[in-house]
Amino acid sequence: MRVTGASPFSADCDSAPVSGVVFTGAEVEPYVAIDPQNPSHLIGVWQQDRWTDGGARGLLAAYSFDAGATWTWSHAALSRCTGGNAANGGDFARASDPWVAIGPDGIAYQIGIAFTGDTFASGSSSAVLASRSIDGGNTWSPPATVIRDGAAPFNDKESITADPLAPGIAYATWDRLEQSGHGPSYFSRTTNGGETWEPARPIYDPGGRNQTLNNQIVVSAPAGGAITVFDIFTEFDVDQNNAITTHLSLVQSTDRGVTWSGPTVISSLRAVGTRDPQNFARELRDGANIAQFASGPDGALVGVWQDSRFSGGARDGIAFSRSTDQGRTWSAPVQINRVPGVAAFLPAISFRSDGAIGVLYDDMRNDTADASTLLVDTWLATSQDGVTWSERHVLGPFDFNLAPVAEGGLFVGDYQGLASGGGEFVAFFAQTNPVPSNRTDIFAATFRSVGTAATPVMSIYRAKAATLRAATADWEERVQQAIARTLRGRLVGAPAPRAPASRPP
Repeated sequence: MRVTGASPFSADCDSAPVSGVVFTGAEVEPYVAIDPQNPSHLIGVWQQDRWTDGGARGLLAAYSFDAGATWTWSHAALSRCTGGNAANGGDFARASDPWVAIGPDGIAYQIGIAFTGDTFASGSSSAVLASRSIDGGNTWSPPATVIRDGAAPFNDKESITADPLAPGIAYATWDRLEQSGHGPSYFSRTTNGGETWEPARPIYDPGGRNQTLNNQIVVSAPAGGAITVFDIFTEFDVDQNNAITTHLSLVQSTDRGVTWSGPTVISSLRAVGTRDPQNFARELRDGANIAQFASGPDGALVGVWQDSRFSGGARDGIAFSRSTDQGRTWSAPVQINRVPGVAAFLPAISFRSDGAIGVLYDDMRNDTADASTLLVDTWLATSQDGVTWSERHVLGPFDFNLAPVAEGGLFVGDYQGLASGGGEFVAFFAQTNPVPSNRTDIFAATFRSVGTAATPVMSIYRAKAATLRAATADWEERVQQAIARTLRGRLVGAPAPRAPASRPP
């Protein structure tokens, strides 16, 4: 089902000087949650009217009470274009990184970053704002300021998670980036259903000029075991020669966020990012160096991300890893996209209550030699054991060349949404339109009884282990370029990265 349509915003709703180019009608970076009390109740969020140099005019939401057959729009006042002002705390020109969660009591939580001005520029400001809904997403409370800063630091890439077993408790986490490049993981929580939030505080400091990104709270509750709250993130470490390495790590809390452990490394990252095979200078701003994680009914943890280790640096595939011992150890990453000879990107993951794992992702298997188009499809892969997978076509192909541009790359989001409940997977994702005034729309698709014999599957295949390969200079260069693009894309008003010389991937 198509969820979005024309933009509801006026051209001057942000009351700010114009910088960059706005793609009116473009909806990007969707996320979705399912009500644990009622799996027919869904809430999705997205960026509306994306700017080329960072953020969007506002964040919108939509809710459904019929498992995604029909949707009704709503919004929280997280920026001026959605009703934010000095009185209600939402007086910001732009917003980004929408995230949503629903607690076991039905309370919905929406969160985003909001900012005015370029990153670290004089007079600029940034904040993490949260809002709650007690009527299923129809109306939202005035924004609660989880944290607010002036020109520095810059608060970025937040997420929100409702505790699945404790009504009224929800966790927010993000990184707080300093101009030096130092960026610790920050945390806050609410214990009264989003009415107030505890003072924000750092829970992990990578030190030096190192920084974290994509902090995400996952709650694990094994049968008969202790509840553990994990903050999982990407860490960027800078060495003495200014080379940067990346890895996925976690810190954990066994007292619902009061105290936290030291870090545990999950895996290194070897993303090279995605480019047009017919025009290597044309890049996508995809999910490189960003991961998604989920917890299962038995306390297991699973994660997915883009990684080029399976092709020796030629292209990114979808890497999958899992932990069955509360995050202490993790399996070696395996490739789970069915067609390894083409780039796969933007993975999202969810764990169904019966133990089925779902992974949503995009790939280029149906692209052609026509340099004027870049054909991409969206797929849902599912597995009961993380080894044997089946796959279904979700939607496409669509022409990625029609996507809006963000920080120099074609963009439908750094992430997309996948949720599960009541025996279903719900995908919430962006695709392009051949209409300049409406570059993208958000779609929802519900998959019932996935993984059962009653549901036909497109294919069954096995995950592929990585072959041990020596890192070449070219591979290292491509990894460093992808890291640089990721870090550049974090800065509002950053110049577009220069395209490399045209060469095959």
